[in-house]
Amino acid sequence: MDFGLALPQGAHNDLRRDVTTVARQAEQAGFDSLWAYERVLFPVNPKQGLYGVEGLPWFPYYQDCADPLTVLTLSGAVTETIRLGTCVLIAPLHNKLLLARAVATLDQATGGGRVTLGLGGGWSTEEFAAAGADYGRRGKTFDEMLDALRALLGPNPVSYRDSQIVVDNALVNPKPAGDVPLVIGGGSPRAMRRIVEKGDGWMPVGVPPKVVADIWREILERAEIAGRDPGALRLVPLAGAVVVTDKPLGADRELFQGSPEQIMEDCAAYAGAGAHELIIGLDATVANAGEMMDKAMVLREAAMAAGLWKS
Repeated sequence: MDFGLALPQGAHNDLRRDVTTVARQAEQAGFDSLWAYERVLFPVNPKQGLYGVEGLPWFPYYQDCADPLTVLTLSGAVTETIRLGTCVLIAPLHNKLLLARAVATLDQATGGGRVTLGLGGGWSTEEFAAAGADYGRRGKTFDEMLDALRALLGPNPVSYRDSQIVVDNALVNPKPAGDVPLVIGGGSPRAMRRIVEKGDGWMPVGVPPKVVADIWREILERAEIAGRDPGALRLVPLAGAVVVTDKPLGADRELFQGSPEQIMEDCAAYAGAGAHELIIGLDATVANAGEMMDKAMVLREAAMAAGLWKS
């Protein structure tokens, strides 16, 4: 199984230094990929709960989130081969043409074939309102975004039309130097349909390994029925807030919290569920980038000892 590392994006980091330092050290350590997520604002008095769950407080870490494509650009400029991805970009908040051009530029500038676009549908009505996006149409907009990216990142000339944009026999440049996989987040039936019909993989967050295994098996079966190659799809779970402790925690611990050995038990469970890659997120649970890399290296050693580290 591959291991990815989420980059520093929170307010406790020095973006001038920490992003590039972590990127270099992660590549030198043998991590397979670097990832950045997206939140565009933090309501002081939210009108809805976190993830749309009534009464659930927003995660304080979300108060400050550096722009993901900028963070990936910084990382790509100081590395050579480590893959770069979003986990996830909120698709309906973006202009389709401008996003395609930004992603293609990032891919070209970093050598080609390094970029993966993880995309989600979003859940915050206040983010949609601030971005001038229609929350009620987010599902349709997400579907169209996937179709638009395939067309806009594909060969010239481009002709594409949907409910929001028209491109009529035009040259759309730059183009990515390599393929840009579109990996889809979410757990709804509509998200599963997107993966089967339009995506290159699934990026679950906070879904227990056994549930992931069942859903992934269904996705692969449905993809084959739809005439797609199940072997081309990738399962990339995100462990968004890993807590590494010196001593083991009790049996009631949460996923990805505990000693390095306990966290490796969770990693192994996802590997057994079919995961091709696991993204380790530490930024939300550490004081600074130095502590992030210290804990990342501890987990690297634990993964090697457990036989999970592919390198």
